[in-house]
Amino acid sequence: MKTHQKLKEELIQFQQTDKKSLIIGSLVATLLAITPYLFYLYESVPSTQVWDTFLFTFNAGILEDSNYVMWMLTGKAIPLMFLIIWFFTCRHWWYHVILVPMVMYLFQIVSIFYSTSNIDEFQLMYMVPIMAIVVPTIYLIRAKMFDKINTASKSMEELEEEFKMKPGNIWEKIKQYF
Repeated sequence: MKTHQKLKEELIQFQQTDKKSLIIGSLVATLLAITPYLFYLYESVPSTQVWDTFLFTFNAGILEDSNYVMWMLTGKAIPLMFLIIWFFTCRHWWYHVILVPMVMYLFQIVSIFYSTSNIDEFQLMYMVPIMAIVVPTIYLIRAKMFDKINTASKSMEELEEEFKMKPGNIWEKIKQYF
């Protein structure tokens, strides 16, 4: 049996973890709730080549319209934000596949600011290194799961539970990649 003091310490630790997850969950929920506002922020940007604010000066460059650049940026950044949230909250064994569209959107955002040709012309050769890592990893996890299904009497749900990554926080999830 556990002592009263030990139970009290575990309760305090659970309450702190619960408060922390409540705060993080509230921030994520608020961010998701204000997404329509974030998407339409581009409408407050003038349709000029140079956009001067009290914080910075933005030059649209070859695109010649700051409003158009911000429209493209919000059209890429909002789905990227959704994918990042999904990646860090997904508990399925296949969550690494979400990296592929994340890198695609990131590449497209970078190409908005550094491209001299067509903006949304996605070049697959930049995705090949990411896909060369992610696709075999997912295949190996899948093969390992089906090997365990054939040799064990576990159900698919039990195997999925076994392959789930359960880091305690975002930093632990990031650390497992390095």
